[in-house]
Amino acid sequence: MMGEFAQKFASELRTEFKDYEELFQASVTKLPQFWQSYLKFSGLIFSGDASVVQAEGKEFFQRQFFPKLKLSYPKNLLRNYKSESDTVLVGLVENQEQRRVWTLGALKKAIAELQQVLKTAGVSKGDRVAALMPNSPETVIAMMAATGLGAIWSSCSPDFGEKGILDRFSQIDAKFLFVADQVLYNGKVFDLAEKNQNLISQLPTLKGHHTFKHLTSSCDEALNLASSGAPAGAETSQSLAGQASPEFLEVEFNHPLFIMFSSGTTGTPKCIVHGVGGTTLQHSKEHQLHCDLRYQEKLFYYSTCGWMMWNWLVGGMLQGAQVYCFDGSPAAPEADSIWQLAEREELAVFGTSAKFIGACRNQGLKLNQKFRFEKMRLVLSTGSPLLPEDFDYFYADVQSKSPVQLASISGGTDIISCFMLGSPMKPVVRGEIQARGLGMDVQAWNSKGEAVSGEQAELVCCSPFPSMPVMFWNDPDHKKFQKAYFGEFKNIWHHGDYVEIRENGGVVVYGRSDATLNPGGVRIGTAEIYRQVETHPLVADCIAVGKRIEGDEEVQLFVKFKDATQNLNDDLIKDLKSRIRSGASPRHVPKAIFKVNDIPYTVSGKKVEIAVKKVIHGEDPGNREALSNPESLEEFKKFL
Repeated sequence: MMGEFAQKFASELRTEFKDYEELFQASVTKLPQFWQSYLKFSGLIFSGDASVVQAEGKEFFQRQFFPKLKLSYPKNLLRNYKSESDTVLVGLVENQEQRRVWTLGALKKAIAELQQVLKTAGVSKGDRVAALMPNSPETVIAMMAATGLGAIWSSCSPDFGEKGILDRFSQIDAKFLFVADQVLYNGKVFDLAEKNQNLISQLPTLKGHHTFKHLTSSCDEALNLASSGAPAGAETSQSLAGQASPEFLEVEFNHPLFIMFSSGTTGTPKCIVHGVGGTTLQHSKEHQLHCDLRYQEKLFYYSTCGWMMWNWLVGGMLQGAQVYCFDGSPAAPEADSIWQLAEREELAVFGTSAKFIGACRNQGLKLNQKFRFEKMRLVLSTGSPLLPEDFDYFYADVQSKSPVQLASISGGTDIISCFMLGSPMKPVVRGEIQARGLGMDVQAWNSKGEAVSGEQAELVCCSPFPSMPVMFWNDPDHKKFQKAYFGEFKNIWHHGDYVEIRENGGVVVYGRSDATLNPGGVRIGTAEIYRQVETHPLVADCIAVGKRIEGDEEVQLFVKFKDATQNLNDDLIKDLKSRIRSGASPRHVPKAIFKVNDIPYTVSGKKVEIAVKKVIHGEDPGNREALSNPESLEEFKKFL
């Protein structure tokens, strides 16, 4: 589809594009024309005047897109399905015993029924609807019911602690709450009744709630319509008469759709508000052009509802795809269980984290000896930089005999989409993200505010884009918003990643710039160290931070071994330092290397270098509720 669009756009500009890079440059130098052209090409359903691409305003964030358009997000999600019997959503759990299939007809009926429940609680346009839910079809259906009424959706994963959930939901004054009764992870069922009741009792603005039954193979039982009740917990049956089909209210292009949350590792999570139109348009572009996603293709991305990749996954419905919702551990009951699922379900597009691919490499899984993956054509990786060695591993030990595109992608909650991702018009290059996204004016700037190529610098976006947040919640003067993205360079989006844009247009991500190491005044990315250390046969994981020493900074490396009984002896330290020196540079060699039992991660699977750095300096690491394994930080106190 990207080639087809490129021909159309080139014709409109009366030019030709010899390759992707020329198409990309045109998309950012002719920005209004590009977004007008793609809006028409996408086939999205909207009303109003599309001739005004950006609103007027001196500030970057004021130049919001298509201010005279209206549309419905859930209506557009369903627009490309052709038959009531088309499969829209498939729900699976880790034990593979439950499989729920929602067809278009059944899904529309369920949306209408849940909308009646929401209306009974008084939910209408602009109200906030929250969810503590697993990645299941019913979560998607509840989201569509709420946003179809013009309400604003916000979700957390059940693996969040109660404080972490309240830190998020208490900020948005939710009127209604969706919850699940239980979840399954790594072979263990977790009952959520107590957590749900505690949450309901501490959210005073709730006017109702609804409990889904998660671990069942029956769609009707999972919907559990008799469970809706008042905030006090009194369950009451709802009358569903009077609404035979779902309501899809058209709202303003920049009307709030999702409230997302920052990781909260340094304090109370920020409430990032994304608009209906920007989310819809951007996800459509990424799925249709960059992923070439087609009608009824099977799309899977391993995610929780506390990570923006869940929202991105749901966006695959815009192309009429079969969207797979999976809950549980990807490595239970066996290390290759999620790959078994991919083979059995004949997935076409499979998404996971770089960490998971690295773990498969570390375990020596020879997947191509067991699976054929005959239908798979695209594998997506995000969450952290994908190591060059993981590209090697994938093409040697994972993919089938059929060619599969491995696309590392990178963006974030802040933009609910990608700055850099794959392109069907470019080859895959080991260790690189293939391309900058169309219409995303991404550059690498040095500290002087100069665009550079072939060297490490700050990731910036020099022009507005549709999926930038419409605001932060509870930030009426936009001061928090401007500080978050425009504090480094005036009217230039500063994303906080440390990257290199190469001559071929490919991008290498070296890690978060706030975690960048600075020994001797020379900035280096942590990913360069991780690449050398995590490919060592004895190492399972590691984390590198800078420690302040007499006006300078020394690099300290903490290593987790595959075998917990492995000792860190002088020979092993010498070996690790030698690998780093030869594979990266002498500047990357850590001053000290220590053994630890675990490495701290956020619930979305990202290493938290800043928290570790604070602990080893005797400082408060911040909000532990944002971490999936907060207890891991305790061990770092001994390195003060």
